Amino acid sequence: MNESGSLRLSDTTANPAPLGLLGFGLTTVLLNLHNAGFYELNTMILAMGICYGGLAQIIAGIFEWKKGNTFATTAFISYGFFWLSLVALIVLPKIIPALKPADETAMAAYLAMWGLFTAVMFLGTFKLNRALQVVFGSLTILFFLLAVGEAPGTSIAFKHYTGFEGLFCGFAAIYTGLAQVLNELYGHSVLPLGSVKK
Repeated sequence: MNESGSLRLSDTTANPAPLGLLGFGLTTVLLNLHNAGFYELNTMILAMGICYGGLAQIIAGIFEWKKGNTFATTAFISYGFFWLSLVALIVLPKIIPALKPADETAMAAYLAMWGLFTAVMFLGTFKLNRALQVVFGSLTILFFLLAVGEAPGTSIAFKHYTGFEGLFCGFAAIYTGLAQVLNELYGHSVLPLGSVKK
C-alpha cells in the first residue's frame, strides 16, 4: 500500500519468453535437420513437436497472457498448436485408417496460411527488437519455402535448401531465448538483442 492508501501490485513472475523461444527453436532445428536430409522423419521429431514445441510454447503463451503481453500470447500459443497440429497431420491417419492423409495441395495451403500469419506477426517485431525480427522474418520465408516445396515435381535439392533456411531460423530463436536468460542473470547485455526505438 502506498502513501495515498491505494494498493499497488507488482509483477514478480519470471519472463516466460525464453521458454517459448527455446521450445520453438530447438524443435525447429531438429525438424529441419530432417528437411535438410540428415535423417528420416522419426519419433524424436514427433515427441519434440508434442512436448517442447507444442506444450512448452502453449504454457509460455498462457504466462505471457497473465503478463498482459498480447503479441507473445498470440505467438507462443499459436505456434504451440502449430506443432501439435503438424504431429496430428502425420499421426492421425495412422491411428484412424479411415482418415485420408493430407495431400500436397492441402499441405501447401496449410503452410502458406502459417506463412501469411507469420508475415503479419513479423510486422509487430518492428516494435520489439532486431533478434525477433530475424526470427519472424526467417520463419515467414521458411513457411513459404515449405509451401512451395509441397508442389509436385519440386526437387529434393530445393527441400534440402529449405531445411538449411529452417536451421538458421531455429538457431536464431535459440539465440534470442538464451540471450534473454543470460542478460537477465548478469544484469546487462551479454548477448545483444538489438533494441529498437519505440
